[in-house]
Amino acid sequence: MVATAVACSKLGTDLNQVIAIVTAAPDSLEEYDTLVPGAAALNGAGDTVPATILWTSLDSVLTVLNDTTGKTVVSHTRQTGRLQAHLGNLFSNPIAIRTLAAADTLFATGVIADTVTLSATTPPDSLSDSLQVELADTIESSAGADSLTVPLAGRPVVYAITYANPGAATLVKTDTAHALVTLDTVTTGANGVAFVKVRLLADALPDSIVVTARARRAIGDTVPGSPVTFFVRFQP
Repeated sequence: MVATAVACSKLGTDLNQVIAIVTAAPDSLEEYDTLVPGAAALNGAGDTVPATILWTSLDSVLTVLNDTTGKTVVSHTRQTGRLQAHLGNLFSNPIAIRTLAAADTLFATGVIADTVTLSATTPPDSLSDSLQVELADTIESSAGADSLTVPLAGRPVVYAITYANPGAATLVKTDTAHALVTLDTVTTGANGVAFVKVRLLADALPDSIVVTARARRAIGDTVPGSPVTFFVRFQP
């Protein structure tokens, strides 16, 4: 999502004067990542004109590292900060940006080895248990108490079948799916959990099918705990 803001001044007789600042920026920023907003100055004719637009943070949630580029980082997570562009005495409306915690752990929340007994239907069909992982941010206690694990919702987790006979099995997000999918991205729910199941497609029983789950931060770093590895075996 992109948040936009426009600042306008009263229009005089000189159409060449700057009367508006148009801005745009993502509506969220993850810890350790950087954000560079966009801004343009418009004259009375609606044309873009060269101008040095400066950026400031209106609170301590965000820190602007460079006031001319607007390069911004997170200072405090799980809050909403505000950026503002200005040109002389012309100020944009504040842009609200949510700050997100960076994930620091990915772990399985259920079985990692599952043996599936095929149903008696023709052709036989069976689903594995849910292969579940939780993506979370761990907050260390300054008082020496136990760490707090905070689930992270709305984050992508990539599942992949890394070992199986070609076409032998598929990843499914719904129990009715049958299309061959060997690589899929699942978004974590409100509880920070993502999951897939495995469905057997081939007639011949394969060896154990290996599935991995991986997560990355916005800056591309692999989240510790990745990959989580699951093993699924089908039997008559």
